Amino acid sequence: MRFTRTQHVTGPDAPVPTWPKSAVRIGFGVIWAIDAVFKWRPGFRSSFLSMVKGAGAGQPSWLHWWFSFWSSAVSPHPHAWAYGIAVLETLIAAALILGFARKLTYFVTILTGVGIWSVAEGFGGPYTANSTDIGAAVMYAVVALGLLVLSLQCGPSRYSVDYYLEQRVNWWHRIAEIGAHNHPAQPPETQAPGLATSKI
Repeated sequence: MRFTRTQHVTGPDAPVPTWPKSAVRIGFGVIWAIDAVFKWRPGFRSSFLSMVKGAGAGQPSWLHWWFSFWSSAVSPHPHAWAYGIAVLETLIAAALILGFARKLTYFVTILTGVGIWSVAEGFGGPYTANSTDIGAAVMYAVVALGLLVLSLQCGPSRYSVDYYLEQRVNWWHRIAEIGAHNHPAQPPETQAPGLATSKI
């Protein structure tokens, strides 16, 4: 009996494991799920309007138009806005954990993180001598951007719903993958039996 030794490829030709990228995505989704739980609490709905109005306090004069716009937009139906944000964060969390429509989800997550940071968190300001950070929500956008770059570099994620959908829906890669090189290759054309060439 002959035993063969498994050779491990190292160096630049070694395959890049995809599970760390998936682990980061799932962990990020869990964080969004925790945030979503807080958004479903009655306290968030009752204080949402005052939160939006308070974000403009002390901000530079050239930013007043921005906070006035959002205060006017939210004021007529603050509860509807609060419920909408809770639903949006829940959907983001579920999509991240399951790996569903990843490219679209990452873009939506970036926009949502920037939106929360620029409105509810007031761009992390107003900045004074006692300021210690620029706000948390913008970091969510940065993590989502990092996952988007990882998807471009590392390709499809086996640990995702997208991986299985792409095998059954030929256009699903358009909302799941980024980069033309990560799109599934077209199946090779089958050669007619009568046209096969024989080797001598």
